Amino acid sequence: MKSKKHPLHGLIYVILAIAVIVVIVNHFRIADFRVIEPGTLYVSSQPRGMDYSRLFYRYHIAAIVNIRLRQEHSEDNWHGEEVTWAKNNGVNYIEMPVEKKHYLPDGEMQKRFLEIMTDKSNLPALLHGGGGDDKRVAMLVAVWLRKNQRRTTEETFKMVKSIIDDRPLTAEENDFVNSLEDRS
Repeated sequence: MKSKKHPLHGLIYVILAIAVIVVIVNHFRIADFRVIEPGTLYVSSQPRGMDYSRLFYRYHIAAIVNIRLRQEHSEDNWHGEEVTWAKNNGVNYIEMPVEKKHYLPDGEMQKRFLEIMTDKSNLPALLHGGGGDDKRVAMLVAVWLRKNQRRTTEETFKMVKSIIDDRPLTAEENDFVNSLEDRS
């Protein structure tokens, strides 16, 4: 005699399958990852563990540009892990610290970032800050988009807003992006 299955069993299996899929997708998700220009520039929060290998094999990252300050390096030993991974995998590791408080890049910082991005041995590059720290990254992306890629101010604003999770830009950020001119 066949046993009857309760109608909720199917629903439970579907819910369980969805939960497993969500866990797997989140496991392979890199925090705040965005493609700025395919094959050239990617941004994210601080990568962790297997994120480095995923970035290397999927996006062929040639350089990691870390904008976090030295005092931010003590968190969970991410710095040692990142430097070691880059060295072991032939990835250029570039430290370019940007203060959280004074995150709008000055002329020297802009020049340095543009030099990094014009060196073909650094491409594609991953530019990253820490978790929830998107404004430092966004302002450097704005510099690159306007001065190197000759993107319009509107295109630049759209990308900056996507990096900072669509929050309104401050007056200072608006002025900064508006002040950027392309290198013609």
